[in-house]
Amino acid sequence: MLERQVARPQLTQADRALMAAFGRMLPRQTWRQSLFVPPTTLLRWHRELVARRWTYPHRRSGRPPTGAEVRELVVRLARENPGWGYRRIQGELLGLGIKLAASTVWTILKEAGVEPAPKRLEQNWSEFLRQQAASILECDFLTVDTLLLKRFYVLFFIELRPDAFASLGSPPIPTVIG
Repeated sequence: MLERQVARPQLTQADRALMAAFGRMLPRQTWRQSLFVPPTTLLRWHRELVARRWTYPHRRSGRPPTGAEVRELVVRLARENPGWGYRRIQGELLGLGIKLAASTVWTILKEAGVEPAPKRLEQNWSEFLRQQAASILECDFLTVDTLLLKRFYVLFFIELRPDAFASLGSPPIPTVIG
């Protein structure tokens, strides 16, 4: 009756290891009388103790993964330079002191969803203008007649950037330089 009322003790890993080690010191005939666990359990704990002692930490096989900073740099180079293929990107990285195989660059670009170089170059006219807007200038040359019948020659430049406007002063009579 008392045996059913008392809860079984909850053993930690350290308790089990200690019991397995002490169990090896007792003769096997006395295990059943002196321990409150069956001999098979004690033998299992001992096997686990030996296995933990001789098990080394698991390491991934193969090459270590490429660092996140290098991956970001590869993707950034590909997006900023759509004409560069994976071999050109690999060469640029080598110039920066980062050794990376061309196949690794190709894998990184594929995983990032970046198209191969010829497909990245395909763009429509509006995308091209948007990319080149900071470096495009429009110019016009015109004449303006005033109320006093004077003629002004105007050379007019417009930058396509929304935050810039450039106008050059013009003399009343254009001169030829040369």
